Amino acid sequence: MKLTFLGADHEVTGSCTLLSACGKRFLIDCGMEQGRDIYENQPIPMAPGELDGLFLTHAHIDHSGRIPLLYKNGFRAPVWCTQATRQLCDIMLRDSAHIQEFEAEWRNRKAKRSGAEEYVPLYTMQDAIGCLEQFEGMPYGQRMPVCEGIEVRFTDAGHLLGSASIELWVTEEGKTVKLVFSGDIGNTHQPLIRDPQYLDEADYVVMESTYGDRSHGPRPDYIRELASILQETFDRGGNVVIPSFAVGRTQEMLYFLRQIKDQGLVKGHADFPVFVDSPLAIEATTVFRANISDCFDQEALEMVRQGINPIHFPGLTTTTTADESKNINFDDRPKVILSASGMCEAGRIRHHLKHNLWRPESTILFVGYQAGGTLGRALVEGAREVKLFGETIEVRAQIRQLSGISGHADNQGLMAWAGHFSPKPKKIFVIHGEDSVTEIFSARLRDELGIDAFAPFSGAEFDLLQGVFTREGIAKRIEKPSPVGTRVSTAFQRLVDAGKRLMTVIQHNEGGSNKDLARFASQIQSLCDKWDR
Repeated sequence: MKLTFLGADHEVTGSCTLLSACGKRFLIDCGMEQGRDIYENQPIPMAPGELDGLFLTHAHIDHSGRIPLLYKNGFRAPVWCTQATRQLCDIMLRDSAHIQEFEAEWRNRKAKRSGAEEYVPLYTMQDAIGCLEQFEGMPYGQRMPVCEGIEVRFTDAGHLLGSASIELWVTEEGKTVKLVFSGDIGNTHQPLIRDPQYLDEADYVVMESTYGDRSHGPRPDYIRELASILQETFDRGGNVVIPSFAVGRTQEMLYFLRQIKDQGLVKGHADFPVFVDSPLAIEATTVFRANISDCFDQEALEMVRQGINPIHFPGLTTTTTADESKNINFDDRPKVILSASGMCEAGRIRHHLKHNLWRPESTILFVGYQAGGTLGRALVEGAREVKLFGETIEVRAQIRQLSGISGHADNQGLMAWAGHFSPKPKKIFVIHGEDSVTEIFSARLRDELGIDAFAPFSGAEFDLLQGVFTREGIAKRIEKPSPVGTRVSTAFQRLVDAGKRLMTVIQHNEGGSNKDLARFASQIQSLCDKWDR
């Protein structure tokens, strides 16, 4: 019975942990790294086809984004998550695949002209659709068996629609160990969704630490602050461009904007238009509406009972086609543009930045975390110029942040969540935080709560029955590879995974008829003869 740490270790994104127990192997999350990659993650130590399942905390791409890649390389086991997470992944993973294919098409047009090697997408739409067939939605709050010796329960983490902390009871060699994977712990008093729910007991906890070194400060009046930014910008004749995560943050911003319009807080521009320019955000909003009873908080539920749609209002326009998106920038009215991605790394937001960053009358308003190495982070940190679509754009617009707004708990919220366990866990493994933050938060757990806390590096392995590390992680800082090197490495790893899967298939055919086994062996030999060079 052991845990192996594989992703988001001394880093914020790319969450991935392996549980080996009861003769089975399960992943908890399998996310994509976003922004600057600091440490080299160790590979999953078996072929994806050898995994027995995956537990998913929530739909954000830094937790779910590599599941289609697993499927591409042979994964066919169940993915357990909440119903809302399953529905959100249905749109988010397809969108991620679309981005992969679009980038490959764009790169290959350039490669064809320069004679460079063909670029292969990380995965395709077919891979995304295929993996989604493996998803099994589960209700909150019910303890359910997964296999002999393992039971699971999902508890609302209050971070995103459908987000969960995952409790696992693992029984092996007559001993039961309870594990908790926090997922991303939500901030309190967020609009629409419930506050995070506390858990009472665990032997071992794997816990996020995104804001483990800082406080969000006193809760600001989001409505008044946002209204003030709108007023100042509209009075200058500019646009308020909001790079917003399509799932979660966009719906929260619509909630705030509805209240601003309802209360008439922007003078002289009462009918200001709001554009949601993100097909993904539009689909996600539909999922939000479908999960009102299971996931909305009491305030939002009361509005629904009164016949009020909390995320819809006059003047709201949603755009899906490319032409509709382009037309927004030919509309000379002061307006709000909500578009993804939230860190400005891809999607339509980059076009809106191109049209507004150089305008001193406009405001670029950030309303979420900006990972290191992203365009969003560069703008927040004061970049004077940026490059978009091969063109250098001078930054003359006002760059603002809506203070305090976050889907993540701050250090006080994280400490409250960890301090709720009684008795104290034997150990808390601190992950999903920037390098220094994981160490700061681990020290705080030790000093203030008296909990043994440790921030492992990728590759670390912990024996849950013996309570000791059997292998240390590798703190190897990554050197940025060339695009060609990345492609070769990825392709070779896929070949290795295919070889491991072949061995699994061979073992599964033990006891088959001699005729079938002989034919299978001949096919393998023919393949080897072809490639043995």
